[in-house]
Amino acid sequence: MSVFKSDAPAPIGGRQFDPEIKDMASYIHNYKIDSDLAYETARYVFLDTIGCGLEALRFKECTKLLGPVVEGTVVPNGTRVPGTPYVLDPINGAFNIGAMIRWLDYNDCWLAAEWGHPSDNLGGILAVADWISRTNRAGGHVGLGSIVKIKHVLEAMIKAHEIQGCLALENSYNKVGLDHVVLVKVATAAVVSKMLGLDERQTGDAISQAWVDGQSLRTYRHSPNTMSRKSWAAGDACQRAVNLVMKVAKGEQGVPTVLSTPIWGFYDVAFRGKRFQFQRPYESYVMENILFKVSYPAEFHSQTAIEAAKIIHARMKDMGKTAEDIQGVTIRTHEACVRIIDKQHKPMDNFADRDHCIQYMVATMLVFNRLHATDYTDAGEAATSPLVESLRRSIACVEDEKFTASYHDPNTRSIPNALTVTFKDGTVLEEVVVEAPLGHKQRREEAKPEIMKKFERHLTSHFPEAKVKTLVQLGADKQKLESMGVDEYMDMYVKDKMEW
Repeated sequence: MSVFKSDAPAPIGGRQFDPEIKDMASYIHNYKIDSDLAYETARYVFLDTIGCGLEALRFKECTKLLGPVVEGTVVPNGTRVPGTPYVLDPINGAFNIGAMIRWLDYNDCWLAAEWGHPSDNLGGILAVADWISRTNRAGGHVGLGSIVKIKHVLEAMIKAHEIQGCLALENSYNKVGLDHVVLVKVATAAVVSKMLGLDERQTGDAISQAWVDGQSLRTYRHSPNTMSRKSWAAGDACQRAVNLVMKVAKGEQGVPTVLSTPIWGFYDVAFRGKRFQFQRPYESYVMENILFKVSYPAEFHSQTAIEAAKIIHARMKDMGKTAEDIQGVTIRTHEACVRIIDKQHKPMDNFADRDHCIQYMVATMLVFNRLHATDYTDAGEAATSPLVESLRRSIACVEDEKFTASYHDPNTRSIPNALTVTFKDGTVLEEVVVEAPLGHKQRREEAKPEIMKKFERHLTSHFPEAKVKTLVQLGADKQKLESMGVDEYMDMYVKDKMEW
């Protein structure tokens, strides 16, 4: 066979790790997080992510995938799955929690050369932290032999966010057909390694195993194969990460030059011979700049378009017009939006198609002045609305290169969209531009109370008023929450039976 051409580095001799892996392992074990902003932001991400997971339990498409592999199995000192009666091993627990928190596409987001949701890592972090704490409280000795506190979870989240986000800043995995959950697997493996007591070299081993593991193709996020796997793919990544770390903990070796080895390494096999580029060192930048989904359960590149559509709906009402009067809509947007969620004429086959179609989301807002998770379901009012469907097909996206540049600019990191509506009578509304959505760092203080309201709203579907009040107050009490054992906190979410 002919040798592949590559600009990947020559393999490093001996047992030396690729420098990219070595840097990650060193960051995990040696870097001290001293950013108050990062910890404060992590607390909001933590609460928001758990709330989104609870909300997902209202959808049978999610709950059918949850629980033990063998029905009725209860693992001694096992991981608790919030809002359920399940007690699982940490590997399956990571899948359950990971699938829940990602199901509705409603928690945090990171947009760069690659897109993703760093809070997905909480599936693995929380499952392992809970299992460690329960085992050690029962007299065992897992990890460092101590009870994991919520502050330790927040630290792990900050570092997982940083690894996933920095790997995404300059490197596009989707452009080579890979899904971004590869970064969830790598980041989760890195932070869980330290939680389980592995040393720095073993952490490098675990990270290398995550890179050599089979990577998910992104096809399930795009036409013609868009389907529900995109909602449990992060849970799958968390599950694989925890499984690999536990194998390393039992003595399994790593693959030191998994990235750089010519022909057989990740760079040549899966990254077209290119090596990763890095914009900045690992610190706490990603958590400090993370994007919250506050207003709408929708793919993040559409958030500002939906905000603009809501403004337009109010203007139409003042004019005495409705969506039935609209001839067409132009969305001036950025390149990533066009590539991911521009589906003007594609039939909407399922929930996964609708929540990744900017035309559908904008049309739903213009017609109903709302966008809820239930608006994506097959039999829902929006999905069966002839007006939503006809309007969707009249909404066109046009890339604005200035918007694309602003999207990639590290000083702005905006997610801009602009909507222009033309009515059947020839009237054209003045364009509505929204540069940064609620939840962007530029609007963080505005978003905080709304994040807590969102958390409370998601709790209300599952718990009595007194329990909701207790959980919200605890979430707002930084010192009390951070000093709490993970197992004690998870016990507050236990349910005796599944209700959905």
